[in-house]
Amino acid sequence: MHPRIQEVTERLIERSRPTRQRYLAQMAGAASDGPQRGKLQCANFAHGVAGCGSADDKQRLRLMDEANVAIVSAYNDMLSAHQPYQYFPDLIKEALREVGSIGQFAGGVPAMCDGVTQGEAGMELSLASREVIAMATAVALSHNMFDGALYLGICDKIIPGLMIGALRFGHLPSVFVPGGPMTSGIPNKQKAEVRQRYAEGKASREELLESEMASYHSPGTCTFYGTANTNQVVMEIMGLHLPGSSFVNPYTPLRDELTREAARQITRLTPQSGNYVPLCKIVDEKSIINSVVALNATGGSTNHTLHIPAFAQAAGIQLTWQDMADISAVTPTLAKVYPNGQADVNHFHACGGVPFMVRTLLEAGLLHEDVYTVLGKGLSQYTKEPFLEDGKLVWREGPENSLDEAILRPVERAFSPEGGLRVLEGNLGRGVTKISAVAPEHRVVEAPARVFSDQSELALAFKNGELEKDFVAVVRFQGPKANGMPELHKLTPFLGVLQDRGYKVALVTDGRMSGASGKVPAAIHVCPEALDGGPLCRVRDGDVIRVDGETGELRVLVDQAEFDSRDAISAPSDLGIGCGRELFGFLRAAFSPAEKGASVFTEELEALK
Repeated sequence: MHPRIQEVTERLIERSRPTRQRYLAQMAGAASDGPQRGKLQCANFAHGVAGCGSADDKQRLRLMDEANVAIVSAYNDMLSAHQPYQYFPDLIKEALREVGSIGQFAGGVPAMCDGVTQGEAGMELSLASREVIAMATAVALSHNMFDGALYLGICDKIIPGLMIGALRFGHLPSVFVPGGPMTSGIPNKQKAEVRQRYAEGKASREELLESEMASYHSPGTCTFYGTANTNQVVMEIMGLHLPGSSFVNPYTPLRDELTREAARQITRLTPQSGNYVPLCKIVDEKSIINSVVALNATGGSTNHTLHIPAFAQAAGIQLTWQDMADISAVTPTLAKVYPNGQADVNHFHACGGVPFMVRTLLEAGLLHEDVYTVLGKGLSQYTKEPFLEDGKLVWREGPENSLDEAILRPVERAFSPEGGLRVLEGNLGRGVTKISAVAPEHRVVEAPARVFSDQSELALAFKNGELEKDFVAVVRFQGPKANGMPELHKLTPFLGVLQDRGYKVALVTDGRMSGASGKVPAAIHVCPEALDGGPLCRVRDGDVIRVDGETGELRVLVDQAEFDSRDAISAPSDLGIGCGRELFGFLRAAFSPAEKGASVFTEELEALK
């Protein structure tokens, strides 16, 4: 192993020891009693099987030596990424019957799409939806009828939410079932150009809509490398998907057979098979480290600096931003996928994708091989990719060389020697930045602040011609407690235009930028957040701020005594009202700081009674 990866792994194990041991003891206790349905009262059990479609299924459920598999799905007809899940349960149930097992659709979870809500009031429900998804997963599994579970989810909060919920039932064997990306639309560069021209008033709304419709055009995950597709890579490299399955397009014979095989594979992991591999055995400190390596090697979504610590916490593992940054420092950037490049995930998959990436990272000692996966022990199984031979699913060794080094490279010829994720720290607090898509000449900005309390205020200032200068945009009261931490998606085109015009611009916020991030330097997830009295609530227009992506400095260049003596600015009075946002007030109030995952589920999870 690379010495830095080993060092971070060892300190993570040591730091997590008390909470991890407590978690594993819980899971062992849950597993020791065997299939819970065998102990249900007759009336309870009758309720649990009443919906079965056949007498055969009912009879199988009465036999404790037959596996009953829960299906938990984010199916949603309106959202392209999840629409293919409509027919997955039938495929799964059919495959399970063929091997003598049962599948029951245990429950659905919300399928919120940030792509629809970005820049709108509804996105303030986005991060909180992760917690709702976790709780909905627990509701689905609470009936204690199951010997294993299949989780059907893809997008931004759905996978992390499913993971948090699944890990609280970590005694169950679990497989995550991807749906696959839509086929490629117009080039990402073309889409970005139209967005930028629209921001400048040079393109009509009709032209913008036509461009967007040509990009997001069919069922499947959107094809840029944002949070949704980062989720898929993270799940695969943690051994929770079947190898090479993340980016197989929906509505194809290979996709359907992979779905059937996921159903067959879960039965091989149940106690009834004699080869019991629960989820809590797969998700350990080493697999969490592997997920962070994958995040950095691919230039993945900054949202995972919230999500991975949050679901690690659900497994009793105490991951920090510093762990993630230290891993980033030694993890080379291997992929250039939009917004870090011009290729999309279909191109990434075609030139070698995850199997090649696993191979080159393993050879470089940057991934732990000695982990459990849904295929058993050893991550090297994930250097393989699936094919159909005469209609039968087979795995072959993936490519030993990238088929296009403009998109995917081996470690020895990496695009960059590091992953680009860095912790920023100074008298404005702590945050993170991702510099993999930021040109070196733009990574350090020192300029006067322009303070906003909402992204629409910045958009208006741009349109009024007030931002034709060097400045640091401070967008505050965007943290998890303030308004749920929506992605500040509207800012990207405006700040990009100003940077292209030659101005030095940067963003500092206690909120999130688009999970895909981009070419403008941004200090995001700054904590403590302004609503909690963080330093951002004392910044004023004109204060010179330094954002240094190279050294990790985040500082307001004002006399410290004078800065500390300033009155804190209060949050706007209309935060969190409308579009159902008031229903989530209790969740917002309980959110942990961003560095702890911006979650209501903290290290005191087991103490919540």
